[in-house]
Amino acid sequence: MARIAGRNGVVYLSLTNGGSASPVAYLSKWSIERTVDKYDVTAMQDANKIYVSGMPDSAGDFEGWYDDATPQMYAAAVDGLSRAMYLYENTDTAVNYWYGYVLPDFSVEGGVAEAVSIKSSWKAASPVVRMRNGVVG
Repeated sequence: MARIAGRNGVVYLSLTNGGSASPVAYLSKWSIERTVDKYDVTAMQDANKIYVSGMPDSAGDFEGWYDDATPQMYAAAVDGLSRAMYLYENTDTAVNYWYGYVLPDFSVEGGVAEAVSIKSSWKAASPVVRMRNGVVG
């Protein structure tokens, strides 16, 4: 596997619950975080703390520049319904991506000396799966 630049990434998000996903315009950054709950099960006389794992979690962010003709994130934040998401790390190798249903939030920010920007933080509403060369995993 080769190192890649983020400039060829793209995020697809459906406009409606159950609808087809389309590219979100003018995004400049994305992230995905995979974590697992960890429970402390340390007992007396253990040499150090001991943990067991619980449920996995998926969350992330999309950031970019505001475009009033790209309504996917705002629509999802207003109605609270899940949306199909596809996150392509590099469109040159479109066989590698993440997908699932997510619940995105929406924020917009601007100022006198800056462009208006958007940010969407999301949480998983279904399993968020990693695809590599057409295979889950």
